[in-house]
Amino acid sequence: MEGQFVLKDFIHPVLNEEVRTISGHYVLARENRFAFKGREVLYYIGCAIVDSSCCAPGGCAYALVPGYIRQWKYKLNPENLPITQVEPIRDKDYQEELRRLIKEKESVQQVNFE
Repeated sequence: MEGQFVLKDFIHPVLNEEVRTISGHYVLARENRFAFKGREVLYYIGCAIVDSSCCAPGGCAYALVPGYIRQWKYKLNPENLPITQVEPIRDKDYQEELRRLIKEKESVQQVNFE
């Protein structure tokens, strides 16, 4: 069971917009909601490409999990992007279970929690 919760404002990113980094780029391609233990989880599917590193090229598909949805798109930020209030998922057992479920459903290599 989850312990004491902390609420956080999560700014929804623009989908399919390439973000450059020092070693490559990443793209968040899809936003999803997932029913889990009577609550709703927000997560994103993206891919990261390492193409400007000194080592070797590579990449991976991943999921990013902001947390449980508390208030869906309840306001906009100054750049007009929607903000959802989320509760980060801190329970390690829940994280492992969600990691397994999302990997099975989405065929991603990594599932990261904020």
